[in-house]
Amino acid sequence: MEVFPRHRLQSNSSRLRLQTLTRLRWIAVAGQSVAVIGTHFGLGFALPIGWCVLVILLSVVLNTVLRLRFAARHRLSVPIGTALLIYDMTQLGALLWLTGGIENPFCFLLIAPVTVAAATLPLESTIILSVLTLAVAGIIGRYHFPLPWYAGQSFALPPTYTTGIWTSIMCGLLFMGLYARRLAREAWQMSEALAATELVLSREQRLHALDGLAAAAAHELGTPLGTITVVAREIERSLPPDSPLKDDVELLRSQVQRCRVILKTLTEKSAQGDPLHAFLPLSHLIEEAVEPYRVFEKEIKITAGPAPGLDGDAAKEPISERRPGVVYGLTNLVENGIDFAQTRVEIIAGWTAERVTITIADDGPGFAPAILGTLGDPYVTSRGADRTQTKDDQGGGLGLGFFIAKTLLERSGAEIDVANREQPQSGAVVQISWPRASFEKPIPRDDRSFED
Repeated sequence: MEVFPRHRLQSNSSRLRLQTLTRLRWIAVAGQSVAVIGTHFGLGFALPIGWCVLVILLSVVLNTVLRLRFAARHRLSVPIGTALLIYDMTQLGALLWLTGGIENPFCFLLIAPVTVAAATLPLESTIILSVLTLAVAGIIGRYHFPLPWYAGQSFALPPTYTTGIWTSIMCGLLFMGLYARRLAREAWQMSEALAATELVLSREQRLHALDGLAAAAAHELGTPLGTITVVAREIERSLPPDSPLKDDVELLRSQVQRCRVILKTLTEKSAQGDPLHAFLPLSHLIEEAVEPYRVFEKEIKITAGPAPGLDGDAAKEPISERRPGVVYGLTNLVENGIDFAQTRVEIIAGWTAERVTITIADDGPGFAPAILGTLGDPYVTSRGADRTQTKDDQGGGLGLGFFIAKTLLERSGAEIDVANREQPQSGAVVQISWPRASFEKPIPRDDRSFED
């Protein structure tokens, strides 16, 4: 069930803030300054100090201009963000060119701009930056100033070794780029999925608030309706018996009386308690989740009962306060079973003195074995390849429904297990299990806003 649109990382989307980039550049400026000054004056190695300082000052000027031109929280566009990272990579390449090229032990820092791009910019920008980084590494590997070394001595690595360094930079680009992009993608997906969950809960909370609004409306409208009744009565008394307005005044009074009866009914319902928090047996909870899908041709079979040999109070059917999150989660799982079932869905409810269990099984194709271990993560589709989401799809099948259902049920204290039926049967099995004390425990009054 798709309840929230998935925002894909398009070519015009960027999560790179100016403040993040300028702070990283200030760190780079500080590190470069310490390295250059320490090498030249601390170790006494000769290097083109003037040109090195000039290259570092370019970053200082750029950072200053950007800080004065834009707000710190300004979000960079993809072209601007890509261009700034290309500058950072080129600036570092120029500094390495002046200080030994790829022989400089700090050459691995060339992968830093690519890592930032992988985490914040589209794939196209990351690829462009990676290719340019490898090109710069190749150029400074062949053409560069000598590596600063002791006076009267020269330091040169054999070509085979420098080629190995270039290869290590390429491997680092691939690993760090893919890893950073994967982490950023998972974080973004989780953020959107949690936003979808909050949307579902906010809808339930608005429904819960309607009862309070009805009571407030009944209270506020009581006074003006009373005034209208008094005025209508006075007008009726002042009219002659044969006045053509007498029927209209009587109609007005009857409608006012009807409004007062309706408001009284609303007030009485409000005083009776919130229907969202009514207590209901386990079987009724399941029926509420299943009822919307009885209209389909597929059979839904429900079985409920205690474990064999159970007696006394433990054999009594568990009764729980109605929780919108639990109802929504069960409804979502039932809908998933109906979508993929061939002919029927079986729902088996059981309980012991310690646990309450609901098992939902269908006779469909079952879960794809490759994703059984990741079910419940956002944007993991729950079934086979025939239902896989295409790149341009905007509908369901993104895995958010299962993620939201799992999240809501786990908030109530449940544990969720998924599996496929054993051969020769086919189909998926989802088991929801609560500690009985947790299932039957009323919702604390202070926590109702979170549950709704």
